[in-house]
Amino acid sequence: MSQNILVTGGTGYIGSHMVVRLIESGYTPIIFDNFSNSKPAVLDRIEQITGVRPLLVKGDIRNEQELENLFRNHQIDAVINFAGKKAVGESETDPLLYFSYNVEGTIVLLRVMKKFNVKKFVFSSSATVYGDPGYDEFNEETPLAPINNYGLSKWMIEEVLRKLYKAEPDWSIAILRYFNPVGAHESGLIGEDPNGIPNNLMPFISQVAVGKRAHLNVFGNDYPTRDGTGCRDYIHVMDLVEGHLNALDVLSKGPQLLTVNLGTGGSTSVLELIKAFEKASGKKVPYQICPRRAGDKAAYWTNPSLAKTLLGWTAKRDIETMCKDTWNWQSKNPQGYPD
Repeated sequence: MSQNILVTGGTGYIGSHMVVRLIESGYTPIIFDNFSNSKPAVLDRIEQITGVRPLLVKGDIRNEQELENLFRNHQIDAVINFAGKKAVGESETDPLLYFSYNVEGTIVLLRVMKKFNVKKFVFSSSATVYGDPGYDEFNEETPLAPINNYGLSKWMIEEVLRKLYKAEPDWSIAILRYFNPVGAHESGLIGEDPNGIPNNLMPFISQVAVGKRAHLNVFGNDYPTRDGTGCRDYIHVMDLVEGHLNALDVLSKGPQLLTVNLGTGGSTSVLELIKAFEKASGKKVPYQICPRRAGDKAAYWTNPSLAKTLLGWTAKRDIETMCKDTWNWQSKNPQGYPD
């Protein structure tokens, strides 16, 4: 019998790719989303890819009543939580919004799960919980010291999960920390469609390449890196969701608390990413060098060895594939999803 997996934020960027992989792997995903950073057209695209239209329940994870109704009406076997706000800059100007959506929302979700005795939980965390430890390769033992409110909200949720597991060790919880998800489904039907000005580099590059924006701002070219620009560990969104799938599988073996980094183990600079994207798209990506941004670290990447040991997972797709798939999505959907 197919397991029902509740995917909160399931029409968002990572969530929609997760839903596709769950369907392809024989699960029955149920999406819970309020479309605050996504569009209903995603459901049509998921159906085009998989031949299955996933069930959508519209709602906000901060609303206990809406969640209780969902759990009452549907048998849920596990939850993957992608719902939340994720823009670092916005988290600094509106911290209450971030603590409300991310922390309060997750606590409400966990409370409802407990009430209905659903105790299998995969949490979408972030490498921002590490802050700047003074070195570049992060592993799971790297001290947690977030330097912005977005990272702080993820750290607070992790703390809640650690305390919950200590008090109630019959839970099965996976905390997955990842770095810079990019790319799109190979069909080009779903991909990243940020509201307004993108907060992340790859969608900005692709919007410049497609002619939606005039040029890219590169913040700083005087870092102590290969070419002076910031280096990051980019991970293909399909590799990422496969890591979640593996975590779900491991959690089904019994109560446990896993904390795992998902990444490639390497880094790509801003200029290297621009070059790779130009090659994949055949388009020029004009850019201008600007002063460094406060709080940006020169370079960081993850050591992914624990993910291999605990989850049997390694990233398979390289930076060329990430650029090719992003361009395939962006060139087919220059304005993103239809409203």
